Amino acid sequence: MSVAPSPVIETLVAGGGIGGLATALGLARKGKKVHVLERAPEFGEVGAGIQLAPNALSALDGLGVLEKVMEDAVFPERKVYIDAVTGQTIATISLGPEFVEHYGYPYIVTHRADLHAALLDGCRDSGLVTFETDTEVVSATNQPDGTVLVRTAEGEEYTAAAVIGADGLRSNLRKAIIDDELVPSRYVAYRGTVPTDVVGEDVTSSPAVLCWLGPNMHLIQYPLRGGKLYNNVAVFKSDAYSPDHDDWGTPEELDARFAACCETVRKAGQYLSRDIRWPMYDREPAQQWVDGNVALLGDAAHAMVQYLAQGGAQSLDDAVAMAEELNGTEDVTEAFARYQDRRLEHAGNIQRLARVAGELFHIEGIGRRMRNHTFQDHDATDYANLDWMFMPLDRAPRQRSYPA
Repeated sequence: MSVAPSPVIETLVAGGGIGGLATALGLARKGKKVHVLERAPEFGEVGAGIQLAPNALSALDGLGVLEKVMEDAVFPERKVYIDAVTGQTIATISLGPEFVEHYGYPYIVTHRADLHAALLDGCRDSGLVTFETDTEVVSATNQPDGTVLVRTAEGEEYTAAAVIGADGLRSNLRKAIIDDELVPSRYVAYRGTVPTDVVGEDVTSSPAVLCWLGPNMHLIQYPLRGGKLYNNVAVFKSDAYSPDHDDWGTPEELDARFAACCETVRKAGQYLSRDIRWPMYDREPAQQWVDGNVALLGDAAHAMVQYLAQGGAQSLDDAVAMAEELNGTEDVTEAFARYQDRRLEHAGNIQRLARVAGELFHIEGIGRRMRNHTFQDHDATDYANLDWMFMPLDRAPRQRSYPA
């Protein structure tokens, strides 16, 4: 007795993080069926806060989940860069009415879990997205008939018309398209989220993103969930560099690196969780993300260091571009090629600039003083150097009001 072949999946997404779910939702809103495979036992997002610039909010608007995301978000009044040693302000970016008028969207900070939940709920509500967990995709191979054969670590096989690799920093699907390795940055992060009343009014009197910049270290702080929580991310360069060894990036190194900082920054050490360290990696910008009917997206395509706070935003921009290019066409190969043309160079430029921003954050000695002096007369409402990264493209904002 012959066995009927498995039905061909219209679009299979490997990875159920922010980028994968945003892509699934974008395609569902175009009427396409999507099957999402997630390696973890359940859907969820690791980490705490995420900064979302106007380009990200434009993408979320197009996906139909912006209102949901903004429910518990915080709308900072400004982003402030401060010398972590002296406590003196280096520069400020106003995120108030001038910013919103300029970009059509505000700048928000929110919990990663809240963003992920909004995307997941949107997928479920669509009725067109199906899910499997505990399923790690290990390969996706183009077939002569124009389909893609997908294999999992558990030995299962799927056949899909289109496969999107949103499987993160350590992507399995990237290996068949790009021959490269992760690039370790020598920096490690510690995170901690505490009730806002624990921190006190010295840094929470008005909502702001505080970026404390010091020699080979920095600290980011901002409120979350309507101001109820306060997010702290401490990043420092390890002298005992060996990212796969327990003696690298230790809490003792963290304290030693922050010892030269002002009292406010030193005090923030008590808000950090010491049991998990996050070694920081990125990738070299790639020359291609696509192979036939297989395409990469998000960190699988353009993993970047965090200094521009654009990793999540670029994944959302990828998702919208992908949905737009796949809409109304049966030629997946051509659609993926157009998606790559739209996104590859831009995301690569942000990868490169993120590294430069890290060098500027962490500069030592006379370089630190020169940096501070250079930015001392910066106009807080001059957004010219941010437009290429923040300005929403091809998506007009809906008319709405935002918190003052």
